[in-house]
Amino acid sequence: MKRRAFQYLQQWQQKKQRKPLILLGARQVGKTWLMREFGRQCYKSVAYINCDTEPLAKDLFVADYNIDRILFAIQAITGVKPVAGETLIILDEIQEAPRGLHSLKYFQEYAPEHHVVAAGSLLGITLNQGESFPVGKVDMLTIHPMDFEEFLEASGDESMLALLRQPDWPMIDTFAPKLVEHLRKYYFVGGMPEVVSAFLDNGDLAEVRAIQQSIISAYRNDISKHCTKGESVRIGQVLSSLPSQLAKENKKFIYGVMRQGARAKDYELAIQWLIDAGIVYKVSRVKELRMPVKFYEDMGAFKLFLLDCGLLACMADASPSQMLIGDNVFREFKGAFTEQYVLQQLVARDIAPYYWSSDTTPAEIDFVVQTPTRVVPIEVKAEENVKARSMRTYIDRHPEAAIKGLRISMKGYVDQGWMENAPLYGIHAMLRSLYE
Repeated sequence: MKRRAFQYLQQWQQKKQRKPLILLGARQVGKTWLMREFGRQCYKSVAYINCDTEPLAKDLFVADYNIDRILFAIQAITGVKPVAGETLIILDEIQEAPRGLHSLKYFQEYAPEHHVVAAGSLLGITLNQGESFPVGKVDMLTIHPMDFEEFLEASGDESMLALLRQPDWPMIDTFAPKLVEHLRKYYFVGGMPEVVSAFLDNGDLAEVRAIQQSIISAYRNDISKHCTKGESVRIGQVLSSLPSQLAKENKKFIYGVMRQGARAKDYELAIQWLIDAGIVYKVSRVKELRMPVKFYEDMGAFKLFLLDCGLLACMADASPSQMLIGDNVFREFKGAFTEQYVLQQLVARDIAPYYWSSDTTPAEIDFVVQTPTRVVPIEVKAEENVKARSMRTYIDRHPEAAIKGLRISMKGYVDQGWMENAPLYGIHAMLRSLYE
């Protein structure tokens, strides 16, 4: 399978001022596969060390930061002699090696000719206490679950992918049924690479769900491993509440959904833990649709989304028949899966989304993003029969802002002047037009 991040890795390889690169991301998003595939395709040799499972890695950086000694030790462990520019040195789960993170500073200062890539979970890097982070001495890249276009490419339907990348909207409308079928599958399978691979290998839906459950269990085990019992309970409550939070008409995070009388101060650290682990994404409310959007952020109101729509389906125990047959997945659950899907596509392109809601009326715009030139309100609709009343009301009341909206729905592309509508499966084509 192909990942968009591979292009970034190739660009990093060619940089004159290249620094050691750290790949960040939640567990199971494909960091290890990406590094090893990059090494296989783009280098003559790969020296790979998993700092979690390799016992000798525990002492690799303890004695000192002498790069010649470290390079010799890497050769002894892997059997591969690192050759500058020809060998990719991979330090996987680097947070498990004492002083491993800090050693990257010395690779950058004393051996910049060697190509070093390291990886760790966002959680592991964040919780690596007692060790200074090599600020300014490393490049960083966050890896997310596969987006819809990556899923299409992995599925082997490159003709549909090429169509979406043109984009030829009238022709796309012709193939809408086929694209909707792919979209249903993506809602159920999601973008976790191991799950996608299993689904494409044999189409076994029970195996898909079993792998998703194992990933969620691994996340819960991490909670128990890194937290006290009391913290684990609160973090688990936040995580377990996500399906019901997102199934509400108003998807603003409500503490009372977890337990009666729950307060923000009891759960703020739990929410931040899940964000740091890369398991959830936080989308804050903004009070105005103006640039820079960050200036108008309301820190007290937010939505929480899971990192992957397939994992959300698993947590919600949504059956294959609900999600893969007919249009139930688009019509049920108050659009929870569709809003989760759109959020996931935005994040995959490193776009920071917000949302807007009125202080005086029950009006809300699902997402707000900032492009280099303007603020774009985004309405998300799970069906074809759509109206964007909240967005139209805001635009009509703020003519001086010259805002043009974007609606993502099951309806085909249309430009209405004040707003463009794009089909859900064509969201990346619209994002390219906004940002490229």
